[in-house]
Amino acid sequence: MSEEANVDFDVIVIGGGVAGAVCAYALAHQGREVLLIERGAEPGSKNLSGGVFYCRVMEEVFPDFVNAAPVERRITRNCVSLINEESFVTIDYWDRRLAEPANAVTVLRAKLDAWLLEQCEEAGATVMPGVKVDSLIIEGDQVVGVRAGEDELRSHVVVAADGVNSFIAQGAQIRRKEPKKHLAVGVKSVIGLPRTVLEDRFNVRGDEGVAYAMVGDCTRGVAGGGFLYTNEESVSIGVVMRLDDLEESGLSSSDVHDHLLKHPAIAPLVEGGELLEYGCHLTIEDGPAMTSHDLTRPGLIIIGDAAGFTLNTGLTIRGMDLAAGSALAAAKAIDSAFATMDFGQGAMDGYRRALDEGFVGQDMRTYSRAPAFLERPRMYKEYGRLAADVFHGVFAHDLTPRRHLRTVGLNAFKASGLKITQLIGDVLAGIRAL
Repeated sequence: MSEEANVDFDVIVIGGGVAGAVCAYALAHQGREVLLIERGAEPGSKNLSGGVFYCRVMEEVFPDFVNAAPVERRITRNCVSLINEESFVTIDYWDRRLAEPANAVTVLRAKLDAWLLEQCEEAGATVMPGVKVDSLIIEGDQVVGVRAGEDELRSHVVVAADGVNSFIAQGAQIRRKEPKKHLAVGVKSVIGLPRTVLEDRFNVRGDEGVAYAMVGDCTRGVAGGGFLYTNEESVSIGVVMRLDDLEESGLSSSDVHDHLLKHPAIAPLVEGGELLEYGCHLTIEDGPAMTSHDLTRPGLIIIGDAAGFTLNTGLTIRGMDLAAGSALAAAKAIDSAFATMDFGQGAMDGYRRALDEGFVGQDMRTYSRAPAFLERPRMYKEYGRLAADVFHGVFAHDLTPRRHLRTVGLNAFKASGLKITQLIGDVLAGIRAL
């Protein structure tokens, strides 16, 4: 496309979540004329609640992000839990070093997204809410704009940040309809608690918070996990379950969610709280498999969830930081394309190079085996019970003579029904995956 091409904007960004907003802001900050189209009537209106945001990437975009943006709490405690019907085995890790500089914060997306789009407008981007993009405008093999109803808007580059079900990526034949194995359904409640009650229950003070990652009975054995994290005056809690495994189980996602809230180790944490929000949404289960596809076409770049940038290692669940990182990689590639006014395939492929040079591409490769490791059914039943039985043997003093920890462990292992070959295989797979 030549410099004299008739365009309405330099770049059109579709989607006003973290990925779209960061990309639009970075490009506007570079002096580009940017249009950000958001389907929701208001910023954040389509997003469910929020999440844990590993936020150091945002400091590169918005200096003093943690203090300037509407974040809830800094996560200084991380708990990894094996949850069984009548037991709860947790590794509880607290570290002051996670507070300053902030490593991760909890956010409520309705607040955060509104703030991000305000920053885009202040940087000079045009934000157009309440508009649904129907299709791309393609001339030859070049994407040259978008259609929204009867309107056509043209640009040198289109950036698709339209979420996990990206119809733009599917329409450009970059992504097919993903198999259910690659997707998960998340069900979440936000439960309000007075600040003093919340801080006493979770042993946090000031702006510090805690995040739980749970596996086992929280999903009633369905592949996936549970989560809980503290906001300023509320708790976000819920489950994420792989779509194909959930359907095969015959369970209802809402029933599984309610089952977690009633667990004897969880119910006291939310007791007396007020339900502020409840909902479910589709999310990504196997991000590495999705990002293996091409992510560009001439004049088109796919970022964020639309490209599959989500990682679940069982210890951490990441999406927003990867979305922001992919947005910055796209902005870098687009800036280089404007230097030569070449928006063909070769120029757009600079996006993949920028991804691979940064943490996004490298982390997706590092944890490419994590989804397969988390498919192992023993993760959701046998290992949680084994851990609980070992600790029960240590702490349950029933007046019988005490046994050495090694003997306790061996007896619990024999009672579990696990085979040593299974244990060794799972340990080796975990080492390779994580």
